[in-house]
Amino acid sequence: MEEVRRSYSRLCKESGAEPQETVLQRLHELPRGRLDLATQSLTADTCAALGKLLQKEAFVTELVLSDCMLSEEGAILLLQGLCANTVLQFLDLKGNNLRAAGAEALGRLLRQNKSIQSLTLEWNNLGTWEDAFATFCGALAANSTLRQLDLRNNQISHKGAEELALALKSNTSLQQLDLRWNNIGLLGGRALVSSLPSNRTLWRLELAGNSVPSDVLRAVEQAMDHNQDREATFRENQARARVLSKEVRHLQEEKSKQFLDLMETIDKQREELARSTRTSAARIGQLQEALNERQSIVNALKAKLQMAEAALALSEQKAQDLGELLATAEQEHRSLVQRQAKEHRLEQQEAAERESTLLRDLSAANEKNLLLRNQVDELERKVKSQQEQLFLTRQELTNTSAELKMRAIQAEERLELEKKRSRQSLEDSEHLRFKEVEHMTRHLEETERAMQERVQRLEAVRLSLEEELSRVKAVALSERGQAEEELIKAKNQVRLEEQQRLGHLEEKLRLLAQARDEAQGTCLQQRQTVAEAQAQASQLGLQVEGLTRRLEELQQELRNKDQEKVAEVTRVRVELQEQNGRLQAELAAQEALREKVAALERQLKVIASDHREALLDRESENASLREKLRLKEAEMARIRDEEAQRASFLQNAVLAYVQGSPLRALNPQK
Repeated sequence: MEEVRRSYSRLCKESGAEPQETVLQRLHELPRGRLDLATQSLTADTCAALGKLLQKEAFVTELVLSDCMLSEEGAILLLQGLCANTVLQFLDLKGNNLRAAGAEALGRLLRQNKSIQSLTLEWNNLGTWEDAFATFCGALAANSTLRQLDLRNNQISHKGAEELALALKSNTSLQQLDLRWNNIGLLGGRALVSSLPSNRTLWRLELAGNSVPSDVLRAVEQAMDHNQDREATFRENQARARVLSKEVRHLQEEKSKQFLDLMETIDKQREELARSTRTSAARIGQLQEALNERQSIVNALKAKLQMAEAALALSEQKAQDLGELLATAEQEHRSLVQRQAKEHRLEQQEAAERESTLLRDLSAANEKNLLLRNQVDELERKVKSQQEQLFLTRQELTNTSAELKMRAIQAEERLELEKKRSRQSLEDSEHLRFKEVEHMTRHLEETERAMQERVQRLEAVRLSLEEELSRVKAVALSERGQAEEELIKAKNQVRLEEQQRLGHLEEKLRLLAQARDEAQGTCLQQRQTVAEAQAQASQLGLQVEGLTRRLEELQQELRNKDQEKVAEVTRVRVELQEQNGRLQAELAAQEALREKVAALERQLKVIASDHREALLDRESENASLREKLRLKEAEMARIRDEEAQRASFLQNAVLAYVQGSPLRALNPQK
């Protein structure tokens, strides 16, 4: 660490500044690649020296600069030096009040640096300047090494969230993003939610303290859970692929070893056959009596070859049985597909019937609406006629008209309240629809798991079939080895018998040499017999060559049959994989159709519920209007009665006045 301190002091002196004692102390106490300068006030010259030092030195993997209150110039110089660093993995710039220039410098750092995996930018002001934050987001989209990003308390608005959403659509490495305690709001939350389906690596996104609605937060949580499941399945598939590749390599090595062993045994057999043919050709003249026994031995070998051919026929019969089993499995699969198709058709018919019933209900509801509208129009006409009658009455009814106007204003206010309630009900229905969509997504995930389990079961069946084929091959190889061992035993017996007979022939030759003088006449006969024996021996040699050719042909046929079996197995595997793919495609199409039918049913239910609610509201409005009309009619009748009473009172008063006046007493009666 002394060398690092000296290099830092040298860089500070070159720039004409004094090295800070706190920085020298921290460089002296450097623990395992972690440089902690938190809460230290660093000057611009110190930042420039640290940037140059970290640009060249490869000893720091974690740099902590939290709450250092870096100036813009110092932050730019430090980040410029870190652009060329290839070792730093963790960078903490918490609480440094980074602004527009700092955001642009961070963007250059993310574009050029290829080693930083964690970046902490809490308690800064990056989101205040939208253009600079947009450049930072563009650099984040192009970065391919960053795994964790902390942007808490950075004054990020909904526009900044939209820029982050665009960056997340292109980024392929970021796994954790913390956006708590910003000003993202509803628009920013929706932008982030719209970007999550195209991002497959992000599995942790924090949005607390951003005034984001609960439905958006639930959508984010669902997307994060989906990405976590996808990451786990990806890792499991990678582990399985590695294990399978190791097994495949092991099997290939074993097969290559077996093939080499077979080739060595075949070469040894060929060499032994060549030596035996040479020795037999050299001693043909002395093996006249052994020819018949050889013929019997050859017949025994033919019988053994026939037995080997019968064993091969049995193995072929087993292969045919396996093919029949595969055919039955395919038939069962087809029957399952047909059943599913029938069920799908029945479901479609039921959906069509439901649609027709719903359409009939809708038409009936529309007719009822028309009738209600007509009744409302008639009632309005009656109200107008009554209002005209009221206007034609006396001026005393003006007070009642004012009261009626006030009541009409109150009715309009009630109508506005009813409209607000209807809007609230529509929002509730949208919330319910969102919940149903979530339920359908969970159902789809469950069906995907079921399909994966079914694929695993089919894979287990395929493995069992492969094991059975390997057992059949092992049985064939064992039978072939037994036949070869029997051939070797027969050859050894032939050699022993030939050696014994050679000893007997040598004794006979010695006796013949002693009796040569006595049997010169018989020599000519023996020569003739020897010539005949040589001819027979040549014929036997030709027969032996034919048998060897037959053996080679049988071996070639065995190899061809093995190749045919391997090709048949591969073809069956390919067919099974294709069938699995077709089944998966058909199941996906069926699931899509079911989703469409369910969506149509939900839409019809929503429309029917909306119509029912509207009809109920209208009926309630009609009932309230009728009640108001009844009250008005009762009030008008009361007013008429009161007017009639007043008129009768006036008339009686006038009559009483006229009758009681002195003029009536003076005037004579007519």
